[in-house]
Order: sequence, then C-alpha cells, then structure tokens
Amino acid sequence: MPKVITVLLVEDNSDYRDVIDIALEETDDIQLCHEFGTAEIALRSVEQASLSQRPDLVILDLNLPGMSGLDALPYFKQAVPETKILILTQSDAERDVLRAISLGADGYLLKSASLDEITSAIRDTTEGVSPLDKNVARFILNKLKKHMPAEAADGLLTEREMETLNLLGEGLPKKQIAAQLDISYTTVDTHVSNIYEKLGVRNAPSAINQAHKIGLFDLND
Repeated sequence: MPKVITVLLVEDNSDYRDVIDIALEETDDIQLCHEFGTAEIALRSVEQASLSQRPDLVILDLNLPGMSGLDALPYFKQAVPETKILILTQSDAERDVLRAISLGADGYLLKSASLDEITSAIRDTTEGVSPLDKNVARFILNKLKKHMPAEAADGLLTEREMETLNLLGEGLPKKQIAAQLDISYTTVDTHVSNIYEKLGVRNAPSAINQAHKIGLFDLND
C-alpha cells in the first residue's frame, strides 16, 4: 500500500476548491484533509495540529483575502518546516514567481494546469522534486542573468547531472526525466540529490536559480 499524501488546500474560490476536492477523491494515494479560504485560518490550524496531524503538503494560492499567499509562505515554513508548499495560482508575474521561490516554495504551478498535472505535482513535490509550470521554468531560465564566470562552474556537475538539471529546468518530473534519459527512476533520484548537494540548495527552483547565477547553463551555450 502506498503512503497516502495528506494535503491542506488554501484557496478562497469555493468553486475551484470543489474542483480540486473532486479530483483528489479520484486518487488512492492523495487525501485532502483540510481546506480553507484564508491563510490566517489555515495557519492557525497547522499551528494547533499535533505532529501526526500535520499535512504532508500545502497547496497555497497567492491571491487570498487578508494575508496573501506570499506573506503567509514564511509563516507556514516556520510553523511546519517539514511540510512541502506547492503554489497554485493564476499569477505568472515575475515578482510573484521570484518572491515565492526565494521564500521557500517547493513548487509553482499555474491554475491553467490540468488536474492530472496537479496530482502529479503533488506526488513529485512530496518526493523531493519540485514541479514548475513550464512557462515559469522558461521564465526563470531567461530572466536570471546574474552569474559568476563560467569557468568557476566548470566540472561542478557531471555530464549526466547537467542533463538532469536541464530537464528539471524544463519542468519535467523524475519519471519523465528517467524515460527521456533512458535510466532508472532511482538513478535520477540520485542525480537530483547530488545536484542539490553540490549547489547547496533544497529544491528544483533554487537549483535552477543557483545554476544560472554560477554560469552552469552558459557552459552549454
């Protein structure tokens, strides 16, 4: 029996909450344990929850009444540091994407994502691979221009790790990376762990950011 992933949803649109609720009811390994319309109430819930009742993942909208999702993000990280945070929003604004990543978001999806993409993103996030909307991933690669000289990054990652990093930058989950590179899922998992360790980061958005800063992607140009 696979472990059931417990999810807390913070979304003020009741119709969209119902859509997510119905979608997760169709899965065997994901359970929507709580849903809230405001960040304040959601935060109070997780702060009062016992360790065993804390969710594995929080799906967080950014545009919320009262405290915004961006303002709430560091409070969630402080209250439940072991819980993953998946941003699910309509906003693809540069300032929102960069701030969410800098505040520790573990993944960033737009509401244009299909329900299958959302459920896959939930699984990937809890497994340690942080999903990015493909447009957001391209945006990060195009916009983050500050970096150290490329020679400083030369040899930091192996050729296979660079291939893996490039596919992470395209928003691909581990299973698709394994299929594209014709290697096992476990091998991809090892490559991702090595990438994070070598770059000193904890998730895919931060890895892409850091790789751009130190010139890793320029080595492929």
